[in-house]
Amino acid sequence: MSRSSGERLGEADRAAVEPLVALVAVLAIGAGLGLYVTALDGATPEPEDPVDGADAVLDRIERDATVGGIVRPDRLRHLEDETPAVVELETERRRWRVGVGTASPFAGGRIDPRSSAVAGRSVTVAVAPGENVRGRLRVAIRR
Repeated sequence: MSRSSGERLGEADRAAVEPLVALVAVLAIGAGLGLYVTALDGATPEPEDPVDGADAVLDRIERDATVGGIVRPDRLRHLEDETPAVVELETERRRWRVGVGTASPFAGGRIDPRSSAVAGRSVTVAVAPGENVRGRLRVAIRR
């Protein structure tokens, strides 16, 4: 049903919003904004903790000691003077260790995860020309 341009709309024909519906809409928008702020707060990065620092040092040491994707134990000796961490490379048959500092991060001959931030990962180790085995590269940094 169309109206001509000359007709006036009555008060009852005007669009109106019920007060309760408007209140519910305002509350829904407020709740949505609250959830958005909560999600943003959870997405903000946390300050770096020591374990993340150990992971960064481990990445650098692995990159410096690796040739062609294989860790070379003899390259660890070159890192001894320039790293602020204790580095341990261990295979089933042998263990190599380099590091600095007077306080030992070792308990029973191994890196003690309680005494410092420790990061480690599995790597391929060259133990002899043409012989590669799986090993574990660990880094302990001072807290």
